[in-house]
Amino acid sequence: MLLEKELFARSENQCELCRSTDTLSIYEVPPETQINADTTILLCKACIDQVDKKEQLDPSHWRNLSETMWSPFAPVQVVAWRMLSRLRNESWASDSLDILYLDEETLDWAKKTGDHEQEGTVDFHQDSNGMRLVEGDTVVLIKTLDVKGSSINAKLGTVVKNIHLVHDNTEQIEGKVEGQTIVILTKYLRKG
Repeated sequence: MLLEKELFARSENQCELCRSTDTLSIYEVPPETQINADTTILLCKACIDQVDKKEQLDPSHWRNLSETMWSPFAPVQVVAWRMLSRLRNESWASDSLDILYLDEETLDWAKKTGDHEQEGTVDFHQDSNGMRLVEGDTVVLIKTLDVKGSSINAKLGTVVKNIHLVHDNTEQIEGKVEGQTIVILTKYLRKG
């Protein structure tokens, strides 16, 4: 509870990156394992979802980084640098990144996750119509599929409940057909 009070006081009851006052939470800046004011920041839900790649980056949401990147607090600087790096294709973000100075220790911390090397887009599991799929969804096959290594033939219109997303491949999900767990390509299904 003391940490939360300290962060709310430090941030003046605002998200430390975008300055929103909506739904603020403590965010532990990876890969740090100690939880204290030197390793955490106060973020709004929109920032957390985009930082953690649960939602696509919205460049307009991050415009305040040009100001908040000058925070005297290292965890704020680290996340600001990472987000500016992911947004580097935006001219304003590239300009901000060019003038942002981090001391050597803070820059090393910022680079530890490798997040700065990735582009800003996030891949999600999507069905054949481009609808986003989430863990536990129900889907319908849009094509009859022969299941390799099995005598099962998954017919057009088969309903697959409670799907599991294959985390390292956004083009695949797992689901049960005729009691057997199979891997299905997302291009052959639609959200039910």
